[in-house]
Formats: sequence, structure tokens, C-alpha cells
Amino acid sequence: MALFAIADLHLSFFNPKPMDIFGEIWKDHPKKIKQNWQNIIKKDDTVLIPGDISWAKNLTEFAHDMEFIRKLNGKKIFLCGNHDYWWDSVSKMNSLYTEIVFLKNNCYIYKNIAVCGCKGWCSDNSNFEEQNEKLLKRECLRLETSLKDSLKYNVDKIIVMMHFPPANNKNEKSCFIDIIKKYNANCVVYGHLHGCDGFNTDLLGIIDGIEYVLVSSDYLNFIPKKLAD
Repeated sequence: MALFAIADLHLSFFNPKPMDIFGEIWKDHPKKIKQNWQNIIKKDDTVLIPGDISWAKNLTEFAHDMEFIRKLNGKKIFLCGNHDYWWDSVSKMNSLYTEIVFLKNNCYIYKNIAVCGCKGWCSDNSNFEEQNEKLLKRECLRLETSLKDSLKYNVDKIIVMMHFPPANNKNEKSCFIDIIKKYNANCVVYGHLHGCDGFNTDLLGIIDGIEYVLVSSDYLNFIPKKLAD
């Protein structure tokens, strides 16, 4: 058994969206995902998928991408990304996909590790300052709720998964990092950033005792990143 992570699958089997407009690396990316995944991930492994799983607009469209995901090895832990418009109420998704864990205001326990998280928010657009502040506070509350849920368990390590990095595109820290430190989280995995933007982040490696890991699929060359045994 092992724990892996990979974000930003950007699947679109219902209404195909060519991803190679974002770089040659995206050419035939579902094939790359499948080949690497099946070569590395075993049936008893667990994979964190921190958002932008599918371009689908609703659960009906998402069913086509879910068929692809279902055939991949391992247990999957989903987190909502900014492009996951198909994401519905957790109760509805749980009724459709009992084999998937949907992370929202809760935590998932893997061995002695608590996996917590929230989508996060990138508040870079000053034209929507009031809306940004509201969404930032909402996501910080969701992160704290998830981390509080982990207190019910006796764990040795906390991994936080987010879709957005816990800082803006100027690498200015946010309330997310304050909360992550408050609950003594050990590791943060995040996606959202892509090569077409130059993977603009300084949040890599160990900073103030916390390990930051970027797991965008193109950053990983579509190879799931191992986090723990």
C-alpha cells in the first residue's frame, strides 16, 4: 500500500477539449495518464486528486470521464477544482460513486495520516476584491473545518491537499498557511499551476517545517507523485 497524488487530469471524453493548446506535453494526455498510472499504482494504493478532474459541466457529462477513472487502479480521493463544474452535493455524488471519497469539510484517514483540505482560492483579481474576500474566507473556514475533523483521530501526520496553492501569483502568503501552521500540518499538496504559466511558485520543498509539493499533472509529466508508503 502507498499514497500518491496527481492533480489536473482535465478529462473531457463527453465533449473533447484539446489540451495541447496549452503545450505539446498535453498531446494525448489521457493515454499518458493511463499508462503511467497503471504502471505505478497498485490496486491497494490510494491516490489524491486535488481538483480539475474533468471539464464536464454536470454529473451526466462527468459519467464519461468517471468510466475512465474507474478503470484506473487504486482508491481515489477527490477534491474540487476551479474547473470542476460537474461537482454536486456530496450526498448526491456519494450515492452515485460509492468507491470515491469526496473531500469537503471532512478528512480521510490513510494509515496514520490524516488527509485534509479545501479547494482554496486565488485572490489575484483586484476588480472583484469584495467577492475575492468572501470566497477566501469561505475556503479558509472549510480548511479549518476539515483539519478540526482530523482531531478525532490519533494520527502521526497531516497532509493538506488544495487545488490552488496557498498563496497568490505574487507568492504572498494567505490565511491558508496560518491555518496549516495552527494545526501542525506536515505537508501541502496542490495543483492548478501549469507549464504555460511557468509553474510560477516559490512554494516548493520544505518551508518553515512544512513540505510543499506541486502535483499538477504536466508538472509531474503525468506520473503520479508518491507521498508515503
